[in-house]
Amino acid sequence: MNICLPSVLSRHFFAAFVIFLALTVYQPSANARGEPDFKQRLNAVSALLQQQVDSGKLSGAVTMATQHGNVLHLKSIGLQDVENRVPMTKDTIFRIYSMTKPIAGTALMMLYDEGRFKLSDPVENYIPEFRNLQVAKQDGPDGMPITEPMNHPMTIRELMSHSGGLTYGFFSQSQVDTLYVKANVMDRNSTLKEMILKLSNIPLWAQPGTKWQYSVSVDVQGYLVEVLSKMPLDRYLEEKIFKPLSMIDTAFYVPADKAPRLARYYKLNRDGKLVSEPNKDYLQEPVLLSGGGGLVSTVSDYMRFARMHLNGGELDGVRILSKKSTQLMRQKQLDDTVNASGNLIGNGNTFGLDFAVVNDSARAANQPEGNYWWWGIAGTWFWIDPRNDFIFIGMIQTRDVRQSIGLHNYSKRLIYKDPP
Repeated sequence: MNICLPSVLSRHFFAAFVIFLALTVYQPSANARGEPDFKQRLNAVSALLQQQVDSGKLSGAVTMATQHGNVLHLKSIGLQDVENRVPMTKDTIFRIYSMTKPIAGTALMMLYDEGRFKLSDPVENYIPEFRNLQVAKQDGPDGMPITEPMNHPMTIRELMSHSGGLTYGFFSQSQVDTLYVKANVMDRNSTLKEMILKLSNIPLWAQPGTKWQYSVSVDVQGYLVEVLSKMPLDRYLEEKIFKPLSMIDTAFYVPADKAPRLARYYKLNRDGKLVSEPNKDYLQEPVLLSGGGGLVSTVSDYMRFARMHLNGGELDGVRILSKKSTQLMRQKQLDDTVNASGNLIGNGNTFGLDFAVVNDSARAANQPEGNYWWWGIAGTWFWIDPRNDFIFIGMIQTRDVRQSIGLHNYSKRLIYKDPP
């Protein structure tokens, strides 16, 4: 994920931005608590996003940051609908894709707080379809891998840390990944139960607990929430998280009265112009309630969720999660032999329970160790900084993954790393 800025953004933009920094009074100052001057640095992030909009490479963005519970920054830039010239607003609704994962993980940890399971429990105790799974050992004939038995059953801790042996089908290349694609594991028109049945007929990508692999693990967690709570995932999230936290615009689809606020999802065509597809898929309730990537939200809603985590599981007098569980989610959960750093989560990071966690500040753009974060494939991103009592959320909608990862990484550098 550490992508050189010029490889993602144009040389023209890079030169312009260096000039901007040179002309801006950008001193690495600190406040009375010794914290960075976040307000000043947030302005540099806004300038970065504004230049992308002005150059026609990004439709728009909404960013928000808080510190000590106070809003430091809330800014909307550009358009949520380029074709119809509809401006981005502070309540624009975004596809947050994998930023759904920390929410689904929180739902599961709420059931942990109720004593419904232990992290060391085998997943198969609650999902019997996962008993006696085979594990791909090497490629085999006719597109079917040669397999071996699991050396131990996948645990819930492994499931929640992407080390359970599952995959996604498109972040790596193997016969198992090909089988995921052929089975259409993430079919939006199938149920979570049907997804589980598909997975039960495909070998694991690796032995549980041996490798970090970004995967459908959180969709399995969503099904586990349903099994343990005896409630559909959407209803559980609405009743246990969204309503108590007043997350009024977060759901698995956008109802008709809110449809005008849903941002469109853009890519650059061959002529260098931004084009989008219709929003129809998110204007009707899906069959698949994807705990790994199905939600829509706003910066304000997600900020309430993030503030709850930073506060140790409580917000405005409402407790969602125990302090112990919030700490478990942001602590390293991978065995020392499992290396996630340098993979999809970037150098200087490890993994907790449905959060990436900074564990080497020098290798992670000077971010404080203990920062925990994640992002979504459409470009949304956030992080929580316990050391500085600071939260940042950015939301864009771009199909260019290299562009979004570049913006994510550079925004962190602007916030935490002094300019050269």
